[in-house]
Amino acid sequence: MPTVTALVDLLIDADPYLTAHRTALIRRLAHIQAMRERITEGSVDLLDLASGHEHFGLHRKADGWTFREWAPNATAVYLVGDFCGWQEDAAFALTRLAADGQWAIDLPADALHHGDLFRLRVHWNGGAGDRIPAYARRVVQDPHTLIFNAQVWAPEQPYRWRCPDFRRPDQPVLIYEVHVGMAQEEEKVGSWREFTEAVLPRIITAGYNTIQLMAVQEHPYYGSFGYHVSNFFAASSRFGPPEDLMALIDTAHEAGIAVIMDLVHSHAVANTVEGLGLFDGTEYQYFHQGVRGRHHAWDSRCFDYGKPEVVHFLLSNCRYWLDAFHVDGFRFDGITSMLYTHHGLERAFSGYDDYFNDTVDEDALAYLALANEVIHRLRPDAITVAEDISGMPGLALPVAEGGVGFDYRFAMGIPDHWIRLTKDTPDENWPMGQLWYELTNRRKEERTISYTESHDQALVGDKTLMFRMADAAMYDHMCIDDPDLAVDRAMALHKMIRLITLATAGSGYLNFMGNEFGHPDWIDFPREGNGWSYRYARRQWHLVDDPGLKYRLLACFDRQMIRLFARFDLLAGGDPERLWDHDSDKVLIFMRAGWVFAFNFHPDRSWPDYGFPAPDGSYRMVLNTDDERFGGHGRLTADQRHHGLKDEHSPRGSRLSLYLPSRTAFVLQPQSS
Repeated sequence: MPTVTALVDLLIDADPYLTAHRTALIRRLAHIQAMRERITEGSVDLLDLASGHEHFGLHRKADGWTFREWAPNATAVYLVGDFCGWQEDAAFALTRLAADGQWAIDLPADALHHGDLFRLRVHWNGGAGDRIPAYARRVVQDPHTLIFNAQVWAPEQPYRWRCPDFRRPDQPVLIYEVHVGMAQEEEKVGSWREFTEAVLPRIITAGYNTIQLMAVQEHPYYGSFGYHVSNFFAASSRFGPPEDLMALIDTAHEAGIAVIMDLVHSHAVANTVEGLGLFDGTEYQYFHQGVRGRHHAWDSRCFDYGKPEVVHFLLSNCRYWLDAFHVDGFRFDGITSMLYTHHGLERAFSGYDDYFNDTVDEDALAYLALANEVIHRLRPDAITVAEDISGMPGLALPVAEGGVGFDYRFAMGIPDHWIRLTKDTPDENWPMGQLWYELTNRRKEERTISYTESHDQALVGDKTLMFRMADAAMYDHMCIDDPDLAVDRAMALHKMIRLITLATAGSGYLNFMGNEFGHPDWIDFPREGNGWSYRYARRQWHLVDDPGLKYRLLACFDRQMIRLFARFDLLAGGDPERLWDHDSDKVLIFMRAGWVFAFNFHPDRSWPDYGFPAPDGSYRMVLNTDDERFGGHGRLTADQRHHGLKDEHSPRGSRLSLYLPSRTAFVLQPQSS
């Protein structure tokens, strides 16, 4: 491992603007190494340390059961449940093992049985309370009382993996983001099994190579989209038993599709009985004490990343999902909230000073670096993605290069830009140069994932791009034989926006389920304000399955687009290179991996024989948004070939001349002869 000074030199070589912050960078990297030494005590391997899930919690042994918990402020701890009539019983009292706050109990084999419900009763000076074990692997809610309890989960036949050695192919990620509960057509909570049977085949057909599962960890409130996690080691039981989640992942692996999950380590639900709040009677066991321990905007609790026991808990959580469920990586949620004590709220992040001041939580930064080290040492093929709106330098650089170790970061400014354009700017005023800047403005040394919209843009109070552009016309004019100007415009731009976002992406692309075919309506989970309705917490797959509706045409385009990029590995072909842009004409043309991508965003002007500088050679049109198969007007000839013309005045020595219909984009593949 290079020295801290050498690592900082690497960072500054990649980004000279960091020179002014050399001292802070040295301090941060030294802090990462110091935290590693502190939690491992210089003798324990980091991977072994990240195995707390094999020590704490409930475990079945050959001759019985062992249960361990960490509760340093507790004066007494009992297991209570079905097995003791939910009363404190000396036979189920835990013994304090050491001064560090560990408690344990050994029980005979017949003391507990698969399916038993239980929890802890924790006593401390001045009080007591019921708690669900911190390492509980199964938590269920009673459908009548709505009370959550841990559940003994030890089936006689453990799940047998059919594809135990899957390794994610080393290729740019094409992510299909999903929420299993709302992935079904019926107005209810969907299950892991229903998703595997009904939705996974759609993803396979669509051509995406990675699934991003949201809301996996147990959360008391369904409408939180899984962000208010209560039980970090438990797969949400509202979607079915853990074996069904394993089967989902196994089936995806058999199809060659990787599965990553949303990992929420940025905060935790504030609940006490269901979560970690006041677990042993103190605020500060897992979280910061006082104001710093509360996220007022999210009504949640903030972890103390400087505490070795908390780092141990979270690192073990990373390893647990890799070990137990064979996930292929993580989307780390809410990184910005972790990195800054102000959580990124109402901050513009307009300069480098914003990344190097006393609001940065360097303990959180060190934890994230160690988490990435654990994940990548255990599974070198696994991927980690940082959801950060601040643009913190180095997040998506390897730890060995002075970075935090994430493989990718989300290009979160791109969907915001599309919202501003479609919401506030008339088509005829769209600035091509600014659009190019927004799509390609990223740290060249860090890999990014672009997207036009994720679940964030579809949640209640916002609108999907398709609905924002077509509005109420979607309800009346989506039949194929029903021409409508508003829908026609929306469909044309829907395809163009997706194609240009994918074609300019850094190293990956993401789509939220259903958005590829222009799913109408927003996402609204059951809540008091809507009468606890599931009407908008589902996906209307019948719309895309109906051959008489235009949704099918949008899905067909998305499928061809994704397959084209996957087949030719276009995102691995270097950065896009601008060939031409013209604001008045609304034309933007660029190259990538030798391919030409041409866009005419003009609402009503088509351009015949439109010339622009391009490398010499022949090109064949392989995809165009105006194809009648995709709901277009068929103004271009399929498979048409174009040839570069010598031009001594062109900066590239030749020119291409193309017919650019209004609101149309197409892709030209270079030909060898």
